[in-house]
Amino acid sequence: MKFIRRKTLAAASTVALGVGLAVTGGLAPASAAGPETTFLVLAPQGASTDRAVARATAAQGTVVATYDQIGVLVVRSTNPDFVRQVAGAGVESVASTAGLGAALDEGETVELTGLAATTANPTGEPLFAQQWDMPMIKVPQAHAINAGSPDVVVGVLDSGISSSHPDLASQIARDKSASCIGGAPDTTEASWNPTTSDHGTHVAGTIAAAVNGVGVTGVAPGVKVAAVKVVNDDGYIFPEAAVCGFLWAAEHGMQVTNNSYYIDPWELNCRNDARQRPVWQAIQRAIRYSQSKGVLHVASSGNSNYDLAHKNVDSGSPNNGTPEVREVNSACLVLPGEAPGVVTVSAVGPTGAKSYYSSYGQGVVDVTAPGGDTRFRTQGARSTTSDAILSTTFNVVTRTNGWGYKQGTSMSSPHAAGVAALAASAHPGMNPGQLAAFLESTATPLSCPAGVYNPVPLLGSDYDATCSGGARNGFYGAGMVDAHAAVR
Repeated sequence: MKFIRRKTLAAASTVALGVGLAVTGGLAPASAAGPETTFLVLAPQGASTDRAVARATAAQGTVVATYDQIGVLVVRSTNPDFVRQVAGAGVESVASTAGLGAALDEGETVELTGLAATTANPTGEPLFAQQWDMPMIKVPQAHAINAGSPDVVVGVLDSGISSSHPDLASQIARDKSASCIGGAPDTTEASWNPTTSDHGTHVAGTIAAAVNGVGVTGVAPGVKVAAVKVVNDDGYIFPEAAVCGFLWAAEHGMQVTNNSYYIDPWELNCRNDARQRPVWQAIQRAIRYSQSKGVLHVASSGNSNYDLAHKNVDSGSPNNGTPEVREVNSACLVLPGEAPGVVTVSAVGPTGAKSYYSSYGQGVVDVTAPGGDTRFRTQGARSTTSDAILSTTFNVVTRTNGWGYKQGTSMSSPHAAGVAALAASAHPGMNPGQLAAFLESTATPLSCPAGVYNPVPLLGSDYDATCSGGARNGFYGAGMVDAHAAVR
């Protein structure tokens, strides 16, 4: 599996969700202390967490968060024998999350140095003419009918959102924003602002940047976004942060979340792997619970040009150390993208063809959306910045807001999330399954290219890809999301 390395991110945590938060001390005979480690402790599905809490406490663990809704505890301990000691009645499984943080695919940001006014601008935004992605999915036509409702909130599970950005300050649901770093929510505004990455700020702008005569427009400027920070300052998304993020979205009335990341340092999480299985179980419980509370999750397919429908070998993971080669099979999935009920989004460039980096897969990709492709014009020889996605940025060095370009399926997913938010605004009352089906049924079908596809041959055969399927296929799923069709 080819793996595109990323940069990264963000913060700490504490406090409670609308979940029980317990802090307790250990009762077991003291063991020689090791490094403090975070564990996911799972009670049997549907059972009380009381016995799991007691066992974790007795094994010298501090319970950081108790997610009774799904039977999952986040526990920290310096006891090197914690896993063995916590096992028993009331505990179904347990795993350390040390080393299980996946690096965010940060991507390079190319900042604009000036804000030259443009003409032929249907939204009044100075930079709209550089947003080729918005006409591609018929955003101007959609805005003439419905630009979104403030009752619809999209959770941006990412690196935080700049609350001072002029295109976003009015768009953020501050009362629904939190940092989930460490596995428990922190609602202080500083905690969910960006620290070492502007990835979340860029994603948020694509979804909901304001129509205010400044900068750019989002797909759904009438909705609100909530910052749910799950990426730490080193750029990693640990499983406990993702669990917290999904539960936070569920308990705070979010209709849609955007998830431009994957969990685990291996791009594929294998349910038949003893260490990875508890992570799969915890994430799956969190996703199912949030879906039952009315949340649709939208996720990126990945930037490895990998056929997710035919998994054999993973040779580019883990991304937090030296990559290894391991055999994989159908029990190995990209999380959260391949979890049941999650809408998985591939990326296209300015011509509407698959971006050279976008992962794909028949039966895996549900829809496609603009993510940028800066290499296709030169067959891979050099980049054309304006073929990436223009959105809101935050310079983490100068601590200033701005606008700039990024590319990746991290950029395509928020386009789809924005269209889903428009659909939820125009047609309230749909449950997550109905909203996902509507997003797909209103998409514009795109055909498979013939033969072996590689828009960047000068970069070599690593970017060869073959599309399978008909009207619904491995490159584009049901097709290009259509904002206009979604609001009619």
